[in-house]
Amino acid sequence: MTNIKEIAKLAGVSVTTVSRVINNHPYVSEEKVSAVKAAMKKSNYHRNINAVHLSKGKTHLIGVVVPFSNHPYFGLLIEGIANAALEQNYKLALIQTNYKETKEIEALKMLEDKQIDALIICSRICAWDVIESYSVYGPIVLCEDSRNDKISSTFIDHYKTFTMALHYLYEKGHQRIGYTIGRQTGANSSQRDAAYKDFLTEFTLPYEPCYIFTDRYDVEDGVRVADHLSNMKNRPTALLVTSDQVAAGILMSCRENRLAVPHDLAIMSFDNQPISKVMHLTTLEIPFVEVGKKLFEQALNGQDVSHEEVQVRLIERETV
Repeated sequence: MTNIKEIAKLAGVSVTTVSRVINNHPYVSEEKVSAVKAAMKKSNYHRNINAVHLSKGKTHLIGVVVPFSNHPYFGLLIEGIANAALEQNYKLALIQTNYKETKEIEALKMLEDKQIDALIICSRICAWDVIESYSVYGPIVLCEDSRNDKISSTFIDHYKTFTMALHYLYEKGHQRIGYTIGRQTGANSSQRDAAYKDFLTEFTLPYEPCYIFTDRYDVEDGVRVADHLSNMKNRPTALLVTSDQVAAGILMSCRENRLAVPHDLAIMSFDNQPISKVMHLTTLEIPFVEVGKKLFEQALNGQDVSHEEVQVRLIERETV
C-alpha cells in the first residue's frame, strides 16, 4: 500500500505538504494541492482513517450494547441514542449480546483498544467489578440505577415505580397480585422483587411464588402466561406486567380462554408502547427516546460521572 512518503516523492513536495493536503489544511498553494491529488489518484492512495483517529485521539464512534436489537424496548432506546448522535455528527457501533457475558466483554475491550470513544450499556450482564475495571479506558454509561457507584447512568427507579403500581392495583381492590419480568437476575428485576416483597409485608399478604413469571419478553410469552393462569385454581386477580408486549399476549389469550379483563384478571403493564394503545392497556409510560438521548449526552460528556433519574407517568385506560 502506498504511503505518504511515496506520495510526496511522486508529487515533488514534502511529507508535511502531503499531510496538510490530506487534512484539508488551508495554507497550501493550489499548485501543490493539484500535484498531491494527482499523485494520490495515480497511486490509488486512500488515507487510513484508523490512523487518523489514533492521531487525533477520537473516533467519533460510540458503542451501544443491547441484549436484543429486535425488542421494542431497546429499539426505542437506540432511536433516542441515534437521534442524539446524528445531531453531534457521531456514529454508533451496535453490539448485540443475547445476554452473553463474553460478548459484553468484547464491547468493553473495544473501549480499551480505542476503537470507540465511549460505551453505552442498555442492559448489563457483567459484574460491577468487571465494568468498573474498564472505566479507566473511557466513559461507560449504564441504563440502570448506579447512584452508589462511579459509573454514569440514566435510570428508572424500578423500586419506586413498582411500588406505585402495586398500590394502584391494591386500591382497586386486588390482594392476590402477581407479576411478570424478563431476566430474574438483572439489577432492575432485583429492585422490583424487593418492592413486591415489601408491599406484601406492608399489607400482610401471603407470598405466592406461583404468581411470579420470569423470562417473559414478548407476545408469545404473554400467551403462555395466560394459558397457565387459566388452569390455576387460585390464580391472582391482577398482574403487573413489565412489558407491553407480554401484557398484550396475556390479554389476547385471556379473551380466547374466556377470562374477562379486568373482571377475572386485571392487567397493568409498563412502557406505553404503541401496542398498549391498540389493546387499551393501563400502563406506566417510560420515555425511552428521552432516556436514549440522555444516555448519549452522558457518554459525550466524558469522564464526568452523573446520574439522571427519569420519571414515569401513569396512563390509565379502560380495557375493552
